[in-house]
Amino acid sequence: MPFDGVVAKCIVEELTQLLVGGRIEKIFQPEADEVVLNIRSTGRNFKLALSASANYPRIHITRISKENPVTPPNFCMLLRKHLSGGRIIEIIFHDYERIITLLIESVNELGDLSLKKLVIEIMGRHSNIILLNSEDRIMDSIKHIDSDISSVREVMPARPYILPPSQDKTSLEKLDIDTFIEGISKESRTSSVSIEKHLLNSIKGFSPLLCREICWRSGIDGKTPLSGFEKYMLIKLKETLGELNTSIISSDFSPCIIFEDRAGEKPLDFHSMKILQYSNVEHLSSISEALDVFYSTRDNAERLKQKKSDLFKVLNNNIDRCRKKLALQQEKLKEVADREKLKLYGELVTANIYSIPKNSKSVLLLDYYSENNDYIEVPLDENLLPQENAQKYYRQYSKAKSTYENTSKQVQETLNELEYLESVMHILENCSLAHEIEEIREELAGEGYLRSRKKRISRQHKPSEPLHYKSSEGLDILVGRNNCQNDHLTMKTASSNDIWLHTRNIPGSHVVVKKQQQNVPDTTLLEAAAIAAYHSKAQMSSNVPVDYTTVKNVKKPPGAKPGMVIYENFKTIITTPDKALIDKLKMTL
Repeated sequence: MPFDGVVAKCIVEELTQLLVGGRIEKIFQPEADEVVLNIRSTGRNFKLALSASANYPRIHITRISKENPVTPPNFCMLLRKHLSGGRIIEIIFHDYERIITLLIESVNELGDLSLKKLVIEIMGRHSNIILLNSEDRIMDSIKHIDSDISSVREVMPARPYILPPSQDKTSLEKLDIDTFIEGISKESRTSSVSIEKHLLNSIKGFSPLLCREICWRSGIDGKTPLSGFEKYMLIKLKETLGELNTSIISSDFSPCIIFEDRAGEKPLDFHSMKILQYSNVEHLSSISEALDVFYSTRDNAERLKQKKSDLFKVLNNNIDRCRKKLALQQEKLKEVADREKLKLYGELVTANIYSIPKNSKSVLLLDYYSENNDYIEVPLDENLLPQENAQKYYRQYSKAKSTYENTSKQVQETLNELEYLESVMHILENCSLAHEIEEIREELAGEGYLRSRKKRISRQHKPSEPLHYKSSEGLDILVGRNNCQNDHLTMKTASSNDIWLHTRNIPGSHVVVKKQQQNVPDTTLLEAAAIAAYHSKAQMSSNVPVDYTTVKNVKKPPGAKPGMVIYENFKTIITTPDKALIDKLKMTL
């Protein structure tokens, strides 16, 4: 994982410089596995984030503000009780282990000073945040680990706190480079372990990234087995390892973030040491800043993905259901496709009723509707009279006609539902905020796709506002974020003479250009069309058709699902989404 023992040393030294002596003013728990401490130190305010996330555990100063639950969790309430107003007197680092302890002096219920310890263990899925008393007994933890989960180490209230089992590795402080290289030389005769893996398994605090960096600086392929090592490799490895070890022990850090590409939008990794093996590296002045940038992108994306996952499942299940239902309905329409032939048979039999012999299995009759006076063979039931055969064909026609009309109506309803579900799917894919996802959840519950929650939690955030753009001519362009907002934007916010845009037959957002005194300029229309195409399922396509008309021509049919409208008297613009243009026109809320 990116957060290794060397990064832990760097962050502890940074936090010690900034936070020791500071007071904890507020405590929040925005996520089930994350705590944020608001600390006042050296005349400044800091937000210290501690996360026990299985994927992205960490501790660092953050600038990111997250929404907090209306009712604080129990662990948050316990921290507030014992740590609010407390002073941080020391931050301890445990020998390149990813365990960091905050020693906090606070006033207890009797008014006496007491010492508490807040421990964060950064150990992947075993990560935890634990509150200890002065006797190192666990008061509580953000994750409870009982004997059923782990027979080696319980993390439960009232239990003594025990450090996790130490790994059989050499600490950087005690590392003898000569002895270490000599050991590699001895093992090189038989061992098939790669040098990269050997470094990782032997030295405490090293991560795979740092091991690869050592190999890269040494000019060695990290996958080279020890048995393939040559003398010059050992000499170069010794030199590189010595230099890096000196830099770490002397705290010669250079925090950086590694990106996947030059655009710098997708962080790949980070470290507190200078990383030379990658080209897209940004160096920062603070390890907290590096951690904040890296995790604000990765962790937020992961949590949004988790929040969306159950909704995606519901939508995919219902979309599959609709498609299967549509296939059955279309098959039924095929079965009654020749219904008019049944009516024709009935009419021909009726017209020739006295000339048809009894007990006939079929009869050849003149088709009066044929231009060429063709004859047509009509099958008959030999056990029925001619008039009874005619009545039978009329009944079959009536049933087939009724089936066609009802099934056609059902097909249209299914298509409408499928269009709605696909529009919700598109909107959900583009949600970037947690409360936007909750709005979609409420919408689906209102439409009966999800169970409504028994206890409705009062809304802490106002309903999200439409996205706001400003055209080159200064006209406001509003874009709905979800289907309910689309309805509100089109039916209530917009005036009757405003311009309404939507991609033709493609799920997407409603777009409204707020019209002023004059007519809307062509440039604004083109920009609004590009925005509509960008906020649709055709975001990555070209030559996207976008219809536009005045709002007064847009109607919502009775009983239609959210966001579903019909419109008339429209024109069409063919456009291609342009992200650079979208970013240029977007207004900051």
